[in-house]
Order: sequence, then structure tokens, then C-alpha cells
Amino acid sequence: MQLFPCPFCGLRSEAEFHFGGDSGNARPEGQSAAETATWTDYLYFRRNSRGPASEVWMHMTCGEVFRMDRDTLTHKVSGSAPLSHGGEHVRAAS
Repeated sequence: MQLFPCPFCGLRSEAEFHFGGDSGNARPEGQSAAETATWTDYLYFRRNSRGPASEVWMHMTCGEVFRMDRDTLTHKVSGSAPLSHGGEHVRAAS
């Protein structure tokens, strides 16, 4: 089992987290005014890149949402940071 670094609680089991998508995938402005194609792109199309990626995750235990930098090939986590503070990375334990 892999351990993920919650910036608020520290290292926790991966089973406590929920994936929220790619970091930087901005929600369309104006829910009713946005075109269907814009919402489709936002909801369903992902970069699905191989290698280093910045992702949004939620720690279900504390309810906080944060950004985690992770390699999608090796699953190595390089750090995490709270979204609300735009802040500093919490270094992942190796």
C-alpha cells in the first residue's frame, strides 16, 4: 500500500484519498452560459500524461483538497500543497 502526503495530516494510506483530476483544469465560468462542448472538455477530457503530473486530490478523512505532484509511471510522489493557500510543498517521504 502506498502512502500519500496530506499537507494537513501528514502521510496516510492511499485508501483515504479521492482523485479529483488534473491540476489547472479550470471550471468554466457561468454555469448556464457555457457551451456544452466547453463542459464536455472540462468534465471528460484529460491530458492523461505519462511521467510527472500535477493533480488535485481530496483527503477524505479531513475533507481538505490539495495539489499533489506525482509521477504517473512510477507512482512516486514528490510533494503536496494546499490549494487554498497556494503554498509551499510538503515533501513526500521516500
